[in-house]
Amino acid sequence: MLSQADIAKINELTETFVKAALANNWATVAGLYTDDAVLNPSHAPAVKGRTAINAWFEQFPPITAFKASNVKVEGREDLAYVLGSYTMTIVPSGAPGPVNDSGKYVEVRRKQSDGRWLIAVDIFNSDLAAPQPAK
Repeated sequence: MLSQADIAKINELTETFVKAALANNWATVAGLYTDDAVLNPSHAPAVKGRTAINAWFEQFPPITAFKASNVKVEGREDLAYVLGSYTMTIVPSGAPGPVNDSGKYVEVRRKQSDGRWLIAVDIFNSDLAAPQPAK
């Protein structure tokens, strides 16, 4: 079972993720993933490794609002999972205006020797319907 201190550290890193994403500081975001992490974004193939994850985030549309809530955090001494929900506003290039999104995520986190809980596996997806092809 995770200690309250470990749960607090996981929640703090989620806040670091949010703040860095709002600042478009993708190097900091990527640093919250293990070297061998796998990011599973909506409507895209898996992104493998911290360097590739950083490159993927570098292409992400600007975020003007972002909130993430860890709804459930459970695990054992060196492995945890996080269930959460998010809301964000992005400004995609060429879009007629900002896009408001909401969705959910699941993270598998591994405790590092320095006590940080880095993301090893991350999957997130929107609650919005998938974009329809142009007719």
